[in-house]
Amino acid sequence: MHLLLVQRILGLVIAAFGVTMLPPVLVGVYYGDGSIGAFLSTAAVLCGFGALLWYPARRIDRDLRLRDGFLIVALFWALLGLGGALPFLFGTEQKMSFTDAVFESVAGVTTTNASVMLGLDRLPHALLWYRQQLQWLGGIGAIVLAVALFPILGIGGMQLYRGDSPGSVKEEKLAPRITETARTLSGIYLLITVGCAIAYAAAGMPMFDAVAHAFSTVSTGGFSTHDGGFTYFHSVSIDTVAMLFMFLGGVNFALHFLSWRRRDSSAYLSDPQFSGYLILTLALVAVVSIELYRDGIYASPMEALHHGAFVAISMQSTTGYLGAPFATWPGMLPMLLMLVTFVGGCAGSTGGGMKVIRWQLVLKQARRELMRLVHPKAIVAVKFGDKAVAGRVLAAITGFFAMYLVLFGFLLLLMMAAGTDQITAWSAVAACINNAGPGLGAVAATYAHLPEAAKWVAIAAMLIGRLEIFTVAVLFMPAFWRH
Repeated sequence: MHLLLVQRILGLVIAAFGVTMLPPVLVGVYYGDGSIGAFLSTAAVLCGFGALLWYPARRIDRDLRLRDGFLIVALFWALLGLGGALPFLFGTEQKMSFTDAVFESVAGVTTTNASVMLGLDRLPHALLWYRQQLQWLGGIGAIVLAVALFPILGIGGMQLYRGDSPGSVKEEKLAPRITETARTLSGIYLLITVGCAIAYAAAGMPMFDAVAHAFSTVSTGGFSTHDGGFTYFHSVSIDTVAMLFMFLGGVNFALHFLSWRRRDSSAYLSDPQFSGYLILTLALVAVVSIELYRDGIYASPMEALHHGAFVAISMQSTTGYLGAPFATWPGMLPMLLMLVTFVGGCAGSTGGGMKVIRWQLVLKQARRELMRLVHPKAIVAVKFGDKAVAGRVLAAITGFFAMYLVLFGFLLLLMMAAGTDQITAWSAVAACINNAGPGLGAVAATYAHLPEAAKWVAIAAMLIGRLEIFTVAVLFMPAFWRH
């Protein structure tokens, strides 16, 4: 492992993150409503710290290896979570503890709509912009992780996508692949974000809100600039735009790239993961809407469809926008909507959860085992599309599911030990590890009232979920640190 190389890269990343404090400064200057000092101070601290890390290792020029990649990814997200907390700590408009500042920052960079901030309508525009920008930057990072790094690192069976994404593929040298993929996908990501902002503005949203919500919609982050979220706007047109771009945010961005390059939609139609994601979303919308109308929550079928579709797509994509208080809905709906976050979006998307492709493959594997019970001598291949899936990939996915459930149970016990009730603890861990956000019980609307220890459990869950478990778990293996 090349620790000096890791240090050099992290120093550059932290310094670059410091530069991203300038847009909130410009927003603060334009609106003249404060918070400029907090961002200038943060920029100075991050750029200075990044330079201190980079300078001693500036001449190191070696190939980035797999173990280096694991360490960089884990430290990257942890350091961004800590560095991103500084504007909340330095700001004078809303006094935040260190725990709350880190919580809000980690929720932003992991694109989780779990917030401890109250009174959003009274906050300065610069601070509101910064919260949204955190999620947008986190979305870029999530895509690069999922499309460029996870297939090479073999995280949870994602080596199935090795070679299918933009950029050069060199298993032993990660840097060329990461750089090329990041450049390509960032352009697609920016293009979709601009389209989303224009669509919001055309639907009647003020321009500041349109850009801010485009940041959190395409990143499937879910932060809003208003306490009421999308209920603040009371607009079917705005909700429809949100549904479209939430759904697109949950799609593999490599498919967006291929469709843009070919100028047709054949890449979507031929991808079995997209088909599964689409079918699941439509089925969920139908079930939720029918139940809402049948239970008399909404008087007309169209009203039930509107609110049901919005919340269903929001939870399925793990965006977490609240267009209606789903936690108060009767019957099975709140639990159904929480459970669907475990599926989440597609691999290669900004969405959280365990990913559609993993569920598809584990169900195919279960079907194969049933077939073997009936026909013990039969050789049954597990196929994804027209490709046979290697046994090593299936084993990695099985291991991922096992580790996911074990960690979920462990975090659940910690959350309950921190003083939360069973419903709150279960839904908070589920919402955070799946990077969705809203839960049930005490976290249906905000995480502000959780005990401090419970907030740190939620922070850990958000990071573990975004890093897809193995990236963190491998660092605790003694063999990882041996030469």
